[in-house]
Parts: sequence; C-alpha cells; structure tokens
Amino acid sequence: MGNRAIKYRLYPTTEQAVLFAKTFGCCRKVYNLMLAEKIESYKETGKFAKVTPAKYKTEYPFLKEVDSLALANTQLALQGAFRNCFDKTRKTRNGFPKFKSAKHSRKVYTTNNQHGTVAIIGNTIRLPKIGRGRAVIHRQPKADWILKSATISQDRDGKYYAAVLFEYDDISSSYTADITNAIGLDYASDGLYVDDKGNIGSNHKYYRESQKKLAKEQRKLSRMVGSKKGEVKSANYQKQQAKINKIYRHIANQRFDNLHKRSTEIANQYDVVCVEDLNMRAMANKGFRNGKSTLDNGYGMFLNMLAYKLAERNKHLVKVNKYFPSSQRCHQCGKLHSEMKNLAVRKMTCDCGLVMSRDQNAAINIKKEGLRILKFGA
Repeated sequence: MGNRAIKYRLYPTTEQAVLFAKTFGCCRKVYNLMLAEKIESYKETGKFAKVTPAKYKTEYPFLKEVDSLALANTQLALQGAFRNCFDKTRKTRNGFPKFKSAKHSRKVYTTNNQHGTVAIIGNTIRLPKIGRGRAVIHRQPKADWILKSATISQDRDGKYYAAVLFEYDDISSSYTADITNAIGLDYASDGLYVDDKGNIGSNHKYYRESQKKLAKEQRKLSRMVGSKKGEVKSANYQKQQAKINKIYRHIANQRFDNLHKRSTEIANQYDVVCVEDLNMRAMANKGFRNGKSTLDNGYGMFLNMLAYKLAERNKHLVKVNKYFPSSQRCHQCGKLHSEMKNLAVRKMTCDCGLVMSRDQNAAINIKKEGLRILKFGA
C-alpha cells in the first residue's frame, strides 16, 4: 500500500476559525501537560510515565470542546518524539522533546477519518466538530483511494490548509529504467544546479528579489508600538506583522513552485539522476559565508522532490559520497587538480587539453560515479 496527500486551501467561517484556534491551543496544552508529567515521573521513579489526554479533561473541561482524535494524535506525536530521541537503532537521534510555545509553535493538528467523519463533498471538506468547511478542491482523488486522515494547519500569514491523506494500492509501474538515459547534477549556489551538459537549473533568488520590499516593511514594524520587549503589541503592529508574514509566504510559494517544476521536468526526462550527497545545513552556516544563497536555493527540498518523483516512475536517484573529488578530477583523463579546492577557480584547465567550467566538469564526474555505483554498488 502507498500513501498520497493532497493539500487544499480552506476558507473557514468565523465560528470555524475560532474552533480551529481552540483545537490548536488544546493540542499544544495537552502536549505540554503530558511532557511535564513524563519529566516529573522520571525524576521520582526513573521511568517515564504512560499518559493519555483523557486524564486531563476533568481538570481542564475546555478540552472536551475539541476533536478528541486531534488530542489522541498529539499523544502519538509525543511518543514519536521520545522514540526519535532514545531509539539507538537510528543513525541520527533527535534531542529531548521540548515544550511547545504559544507564540512560536506551529498551528497544526491531525484528525482521523472514522466512517466518513472526514470527507470531500463538492467544494467542501467535512471535519469532526468543524462540519463542512469551504475549500478549493483543485484536485480530486482517484476513485479507489481510501481517505485516512486530514492535517489542518494555519500558516503565519493567516491562511488555513487541509492536507488530506489517502491510501492506495501501490502497484509498481512496469517501466524498466534505461541507465543510459542519465544526468549528473552538481550543486551551484548561484543557479540551484549545473548539469553535465552545462545547463543551469534556475537563476531565481526569490528571497533576494523581495529583500528590499521586506526590509522596508520590517523598518515600519520596528517603529510601531509593540516592537520593544515586554511592550503590548498594538493593532497596527499586528497588521504590519501579518503583512510581513504574507511576503515571507509569497517567497516560499515561489521557491516551492519552481522546485516542483524543475524536479518534475527532470524526473520525466531522465531515468537515472546522479547527485552529490551534501549536508545543506552545514553549507548554510556562517563559515561558508553563503547562507542566504544556500537557503534561498532550497536544494535539499529539491533532492527530496526528485527522490519520490523518480521512485514513483521506477527510476533511480543515485547519491554520490560528498567526499568524492568531483570538482578536482578531470573527467577526460582522470588527473586530480588540487588547485580546484579553491572555489574562486571557476575553470578546469588540464594538461590533456580540457578547458571547462568547474561545475560542468563536476557534474560529468558525478554522473560517471553515480552510474558506477548503480551498476556495481558503493
């Protein structure tokens, strides 16, 4: 079985928006109560107590006003956070679970479908306690897909969304990938990627393009009542903050749309895509002095999109080790050039007569190494 989620824009009524806000708050409250009790029990007994949302409903009767399945999924989320922290089989373990902040935590909750409690009806989505809310149903699920759950969220610009999860029979495509139809991609901070033919992925820098407008609005915000620490935020401050959040959301949407288009284009055109297995978080740190460009690219998100889109098509994404000297090796004769460690050197010039952009040369090497890994293994 496979899973697929479709995200729809919601337009709740005032009453529905109030109930969404209550549900977000109750889920956060229950999460913090359960986490606090687990910590306290560990201090007293050396073990984490098993807790459920139901035990808090007597003390906090407002918890009965919201969807009980949303609270149950909050319990599962906390259990998952503890597993991610203490599971020794994981390659990378998360830190200890933290309390959720009323100001900074994401507004989101998940509810399950039980005999039609969650359903898409016309241009509405039915949700427990909420009822039928108006939505933009831009895409219909297939007839044999089974609706499992819905995740309701509110972005920082105030818009509501429902990510509806469906389950379907995962019948793999009979398509057989042609390993000769391959492409190599080398990461480029000023163009997302450069492929082995020298093509640049995308020259857009969406954050940079909106930076002046964003800075102007942020300066306005800094002069309003509420900008100082401990000061009560005025209505104008909140309106201006919403305006800034809207710009941030626009930038993110632009980037997301571009990455989807580029990744779909590559997944449709090629059967094997070879890339470097880079640590994008490390590359965005202050030491490289290109954090804005790295984060503005969204290359890590781009690789995630490529991975699932290629898998759906029975195609291959091959990741080459980040320590493979793709930029230092001449793809024509194989000679290593230590001078290419300097990122300021933008051309590969070799004794064999090769003169080529360092990024294109690296992409060709990545493609060769990726095909070798695909054929013989790492």
